[in-house]
This record gives sequence, C-alpha cells and structure tokens, in this order.
Amino acid sequence: MYQPQQFYRNLSRSGFFILFLLAPVTNLFRYDLTQGHFILFGQPLGLGIDQAVAGVAGSDAAVQILLRVLLPIVVLVVAGIWIAVRYGRLYCGWLCPHFSVVELINGQMQRLIGRPTVWEKGSKPHSLSAWLMLLVSSSVIALVWSVGLLGYLVSPLELYSDLWQLQLNGGRAIFIAVATLVFLTDFLFARHLFCKYGCALGVLQSLLWMMNPKALMVSFDSSRAALCKDCNNACDTACPMRLPARSIKRRKFTCTQCSECIDACNEVQKDNPQGGLLHWTAGDQRRSANSDRMIPVLELDSAKDSTKESER
Repeated sequence: MYQPQQFYRNLSRSGFFILFLLAPVTNLFRYDLTQGHFILFGQPLGLGIDQAVAGVAGSDAAVQILLRVLLPIVVLVVAGIWIAVRYGRLYCGWLCPHFSVVELINGQMQRLIGRPTVWEKGSKPHSLSAWLMLLVSSSVIALVWSVGLLGYLVSPLELYSDLWQLQLNGGRAIFIAVATLVFLTDFLFARHLFCKYGCALGVLQSLLWMMNPKALMVSFDSSRAALCKDCNNACDTACPMRLPARSIKRRKFTCTQCSECIDACNEVQKDNPQGGLLHWTAGDQRRSANSDRMIPVLELDSAKDSTKESER
C-alpha cells in the first residue's frame, strides 16, 4: 500500500544524509583544524577574541560572541527541546544519518538472511554469500561515514584527492581505518543498542518526551485486540528499533516516530473498514470496548483500582 508519510520521511532522510556528506565539501559547515575555527556558509566563524586581545576589536568581541555563538545555540536548544517534548525522537526518525543506516541495514539483513538483526531468529538458512554481501555493503557504508566525518576536520577536497590517489598520510589513514572498523562493528551488531542507549541526543529526546503525558505517540486500540490473533506481529516486525508497538509508552521509550508500525498494521487490515489498530494519539490512550472514544491509560488504571476497592 502506498504510504505518503513514508515517502516524505524517506525524502527528508535522504536529503539530510546528502547534506551530511556535502556540508564540509561546500563549506556549508565544518571545523578547520589547521585554522582553528568553524566555517559556516563559507565564512570563518571566529569569535573576535584574538582581535580583542590585540586591542583591535575592543568591546565588539562580547557582541560577536553573543550574536555568533550564544544566541544561535540558545535558539537551537530551545527549538530542539520544544520538538522533543511534543514529538519525541522526531529528529531520529526523520533526519538522523545514523538511523538512516539502521533502517538500510535492517532491510538488507531481512532480504539476505531473513531477519533484521543478527540476534533474532531468521526465516532463511544461513548462506555464506549472503553474509559476504552484507559484510561488503556494511563496510562500504562504514567507509563513507569515516571519510565523511574526517571531511569535517580537514580540507575535504584535499582529503578526497589524496584518497583517490591513495596518498593519505599516516594520521588520516589511521583515522579512516579505525573509524571504519568501529562503524562496521556498530552497523552489524550494535546499531540499535547505540540508538537506544549510546546516543546522548536520542536519550535526551526520549526523556523529554516521557515527561510530557500529552506527547504524540502510537496507541493501540485494545478493544479490537482479537484481530491480532490472525496477524504475524507485523507491527513489531516493522519497527526499526525492535520495540513492542502495542505496548504502553514506557516500553516504547526509544520510539523514533517513524510510523512504520502504523503502516504495517494498516496494510494487514487494509480490507477492514475500521482500519488498523494503531493510531497517533496525544498521550498513551486505549479505546474503550463499549465506546468509540480514546481513554487515557491513567484513567483506565484508576477505573481498575476503583473496581478492586469496591469488590473488597
């Protein structure tokens, strides 16, 4: 089934990944180790401290620091917090270059060995050729990542020229070799673990999201749960982070708002006039069996507690 939201999400992820690779090449953003300052939109992003020390800039140095560094950081942080509180890991699911690799390798593993991770049971027998293909493709992705990151620290055009001519010096060659090995290990064995527990930005987004009881999330229509008996856990299988899509919010702490689980459920229930059983809601809600309205989980839990007290 055609899913417009996934089309736009893939478009935004692809565009951001291309931007991630081209930003240093075009001097859109990078840090120049040789000159010791950032470059933003082709212009050196100096603070004016050296000039202030030399008596050239005078009191303008404080203004330059405020406008060039502190103000942009404050605006970025405030906007990021607002988005995370309302939508959770929206950056992860819609922009993050690492999560794009997670989903890419998930798909490759599913096609080649019948499982999205090495830790799950597969539907296909092990094949040496499949593993070799997976190793080669993951190594290429890891190499692209290591070269792309080094381009943020040194002149990218010079780096690519030396790499093409196989004339890298010792330091750059060691960096690329070690970074490629680290990324390859991450991509093959620990990419989900890194996203869940190793990425500080991702964990911060999850914490802010959990603090808001009305944050956008995927809720399960428990009144129609009987329909899940004829399903092969399509929603859980579709989740790139390997989360239980039908569970409560705290068990989906690292949800990236990718909506893959919703699309998978809609595909299974495409012939059902009531549609799928997973929906976007403001907070963790479930549908009442005798009503069409969505009831917050806390309200249901309170009702259960009241019933227990009355029975006593």
